Amino acid sequence: MLEIAVAIILGCCALGAGTAMIAGIGPGIGEGNAVAKACEAIGRQPECKGEVTTTMLMGCAIAETTGLYALVIAILLIFVAPNIFIDILMSTIG
Repeated sequence: MLEIAVAIILGCCALGAGTAMIAGIGPGIGEGNAVAKACEAIGRQPECKGEVTTTMLMGCAIAETTGLYALVIAILLIFVAPNIFIDILMSTIG
């Protein structure tokens, strides 16, 4: 019975980590759109290249934090959370 409980904990942590990494899709799409629009803006007005580029890079950096937070949560769910949950399970049993 204990083995099944540990397996459920490990499986749920892995599913949670995979679900958290779905958040990496959003920044990828958003940054792609931002770069495409920046290239269009630079094509229309080449003299504004510096301003458009710096604004685009700032926006991409902010958008990327969402993906990085998801990565940190996924790593915590894979490496840290199972040990904590298994310790809690063991303390309730005995």
